[in-house]
Amino acid sequence: MIQVDVEEERKEILKRYRKLLREAKPFLKPGDAKTIKKAFNVALEAHKDMRRKSGEPYIYHPLEVALICVEEIGLGTTSIVSALLHDVVEDTDWELEDIEREFGPKVMTIIDGLTKIAGVFDYGSSQQAENFRKMLLTLSDDVRVILIKIADRLNNMRTLASMPRHKQLKIASETMYLYAPLAHRLGLYAIKSELEDLYLKYTDTATYKEIVQKINESKSYRNRFIKSFIQPIEEELTRQGFKFSIKGRPKSVYSIYNKMKKQGIPFEEVYDLFAIRIILDSDLENEKADCWQVYSIVTDFYRPNPDRLRDWISTPRSNGYESLHTTVMSNSGQWVEVQIRTQRMDEIAERGYAAHWKYKEKDHGSRGSSGLDEWITQVRSMLESNEGNAIEFMDDFRGNLFQEEVFVFTPKGDLKVLAFGATALDFAFEIHTEVGARCIGAKVNQKLVPITHKLKNGDQVEILTSNKQKPSEDWLNHVVTSRAKAKIKDALREEKKSAILDGREIVQRKLKQMKMEFNSETVEKLRAYFELKTANDFYYRVGKGIIDPTTIKSFKDFKENQKLKHKAIQEKVKDESTFTKEIKSLKGPDHDQLLIGEDMDVVDYILAKCCNPIPGDDVFGFVTVNEGIKIHRTSCPNALELLSNHGNRVIKARWTSQKEIAFLAGLHIVGTDRVGLINDVTKVISNELKVNMRSITVDSDAGIFEGTIKLYVHSTEHLETLIKNLREVDGIIKVSRFD
Repeated sequence: MIQVDVEEERKEILKRYRKLLREAKPFLKPGDAKTIKKAFNVALEAHKDMRRKSGEPYIYHPLEVALICVEEIGLGTTSIVSALLHDVVEDTDWELEDIEREFGPKVMTIIDGLTKIAGVFDYGSSQQAENFRKMLLTLSDDVRVILIKIADRLNNMRTLASMPRHKQLKIASETMYLYAPLAHRLGLYAIKSELEDLYLKYTDTATYKEIVQKINESKSYRNRFIKSFIQPIEEELTRQGFKFSIKGRPKSVYSIYNKMKKQGIPFEEVYDLFAIRIILDSDLENEKADCWQVYSIVTDFYRPNPDRLRDWISTPRSNGYESLHTTVMSNSGQWVEVQIRTQRMDEIAERGYAAHWKYKEKDHGSRGSSGLDEWITQVRSMLESNEGNAIEFMDDFRGNLFQEEVFVFTPKGDLKVLAFGATALDFAFEIHTEVGARCIGAKVNQKLVPITHKLKNGDQVEILTSNKQKPSEDWLNHVVTSRAKAKIKDALREEKKSAILDGREIVQRKLKQMKMEFNSETVEKLRAYFELKTANDFYYRVGKGIIDPTTIKSFKDFKENQKLKHKAIQEKVKDESTFTKEIKSLKGPDHDQLLIGEDMDVVDYILAKCCNPIPGDDVFGFVTVNEGIKIHRTSCPNALELLSNHGNRVIKARWTSQKEIAFLAGLHIVGTDRVGLINDVTKVISNELKVNMRSITVDSDAGIFEGTIKLYVHSTEHLETLIKNLREVDGIIKVSRFD
């Protein structure tokens, strides 16, 4: 039992509450402080007997969330009150009506959006996805729901250390899957970076620590470099009478990690480890001219890379981001990214959505904010037309979050901003639903192109239509914008509905003939057997005749076989101790076992083929519908989706590290070719570590040697030693593991 000093805690709670009021003070209107105090007292009373996993009083959490809303997002009183009360309805007997009576309809709407849904969901959906869809539905009424949710998530991620391992994985993955892209889309770059860094910290701790350590080690060199780099720029800017500040800051841990992974390079080879930011104090009407003048000063001293100029001042990104980016070559032969922007742009870049409104209300016109407004309108229409299940919706929605843009023009010269990779068909739907549905092709810059033609910046597009044309399923493969997808799906949905109803009737009849019960469980097993995403997909294919109803019979035989297999295992394994003995007799007493679940039992499992875990890997268990428990690496390419959408089916798993049997792993080797290189590589593998090699393929081209080796190792530690020794072979440049 933890000893609690009640008086100390009371002082700490008050200290945090006063800090919140201090931060909020500049924008409080008369009566606001009183409302905040009332909300604080309600929350304090509601959570008085609750504690967080770390042992701290629960009230710390709503207080911190409210503080993030003010300090880091720049929200006002309504949001502070909603943040303080955001868990009250879920955790206590307060009802939404009570909130409305005490704090008004706005706060009630926001809290409703933040309250999780209770209840049972259809097969093929999940509580996480349904809750997220519900929260987004409130986005149509009030965008603050999402902003407070992001603040809530940021506080959860900052305090993740006290959570059990499988919860850490679930929460971190969900964050990476949804909340980081969402923060990016709403222009909250500082929060997005922190969420990504925290995700890495909990899912790949070793890599995270290594990068942080290297950033810290290079700090003094970096500071010296930045100082000498900006000196001539500072002098010239001062001479020309600019008011400005210059910051040099390292890239986030996650973005460095991403570069290393994408380009397959070590930390030392990531060339733009930091960015220099020049922030001008400039009037609205001179902003653009001032930024370009500073650009010209920077490029007088350092030569720019022409391919790396990004002008988001003339055409801001759709999340409102405005800035001028260029990459220049320093005197010491190092590329440096320089960002040039004004104070207004900087605040919008750091605080995103909320900062827009501040500038919009000050009547600076709605410059730049229209992109965000349009996006929210888009999400609204997507929500209204989405009848699919929540997981499908989440995939669509996510596709919308991380997109770069392409700027194109109508024949009359109007600018349209579309997602990067958009086709002529996307453009047609952007103009009007009917134009999209009847589109047969387009003229791009006066040249005839098919509907699948990808658009480039500056293209001028004219759409050609025909009354005989109608959307087909295939169109979904040729569009990237959510508007086009939603409209095509709408058109197909009507056609699909009748096919699904037909299919459902056929399946029902077939199961009746086979004397099997027609219920959601059987249908879910059929769906999994035919390897389809949803039950409706299965019905649709039966209705369309793609799946022959007679093949359902083969499912029954498969099921019978599964039953017999299961029975045989049950016979063999009367209880857990004989099961453990069984495994030991099969695999020897020193075999490395996998312990699964809360009680860390030895249970039957399958190793997932997508990531081939080996002992020593960080793993988790996933309860599948047909194949029992599957074990995945936490760094598995599918982990993010599984943990985000089906967190309730995730269970803890870890290896007991004893002596192991061999597991298959793959290594990718790159080097400069020389006589005897392969001989040296195979020597290291066979002589030094007594490892069995399964296969080796080598390719040599113009003096560059590339090879893949599949071999049997005992554990990650064993593999690491091998990689280290291979890297020391003369001529080897890079050794990496592949799945």
